[in-house]
Amino acid sequence: MPTRSGKRPADLNRLAASLVEDATDEKPEPVEPEKDPAAVALGRRGGLKGGKARAEKMTGEQRREAAQRAARARWQR
Repeated sequence: MPTRSGKRPADLNRLAASLVEDATDEKPEPVEPEKDPAAVALGRRGGLKGGKARAEKMTGEQRREAAQRAARARWQR
């Protein structure tokens, strides 16, 4: 039985799911979408060479500016 201090979700769909879960003592298994193996391979291939290829095309000044922007973005958080 749930404790009284437990909060119920405000969203009606989540509330309904919570009530069913409490009543049946079963948790639904998460459904993961299937991925297209060809698309996964293509994305991986591009991701492995992307940054290196971009850096090779940039001049030294462009690389320096990109690094400064990245550092500024990191320190602003």
